[in-house]
Amino acid sequence: MAEGHIPERGGPRPALQRPARTAGTSPLIVVFAVLCVVELIGVATGRHAVEWVAKPLLAPLLAAHLWRLTGTRHAYVLTGLLLAAAGDIALLIPGTPAFGTGLALFLGAQLCWITAFLRAGALGHLRTRPAVCAAYLAVWAAAVAALGPALGSAVAIYALALLTMALTARVLGPKALWGGLVFVASDSLIGLGAAGLDFPGRSTLCMTTYIAALALLVTAFTAYPHPHPTRATT
Repeated sequence: MAEGHIPERGGPRPALQRPARTAGTSPLIVVFAVLCVVELIGVATGRHAVEWVAKPLLAPLLAAHLWRLTGTRHAYVLTGLLLAAAGDIALLIPGTPAFGTGLALFLGAQLCWITAFLRAGALGHLRTRPAVCAAYLAVWAAAVAALGPALGSAVAIYALALLTMALTARVLGPKALWGGLVFVASDSLIGLGAAGLDFPGRSTLCMTTYIAALALLVTAFTAYPHPHPTRATT
């Protein structure tokens, strides 16, 4: 009961507060899970038409779920998810121009998510962890050295934004940390395919990790409904 308001004995009882909405009660997550299965079946069987039905809806469903739980408190995250959805559509279209458009849209998404993590206190969190920052930078340099000649400078710029997103994501705890790392793994699989280093099951693994990364990142923000959480991962 609130301080300064003590009801008289025998008087009316204070109204019970409505329980907060939780991630597990959202029907949007059920639809998201179903579409994830549909998308993975489409990728595994090579049915491009099935991918067109499912893939463009994945990120918007997560955006709607996040908005349902937290409103517009995480506007940068919501914007990033919508950019990711547009990037997913672009990447469904064959050809180099579409790939470049998709890359630009996902770059915008990464910048939005970086901004959200910085607003959550990532800069202060990372100042005390120079070794972690150096490790992420080393991974970026190694990836550029290995794939840069085949993919070009635009991919190197995107990779830097991607690793920065994964690094700043650490501020929101283990779910965001793993979401960032799994996102790096997913896009690395795309890079391998673009560089001609394909292997069986790569596309299915790429989509599986992409879905998991988005879900982990969104879950991390639903756990911190305010834009300035006080706890951070060690």
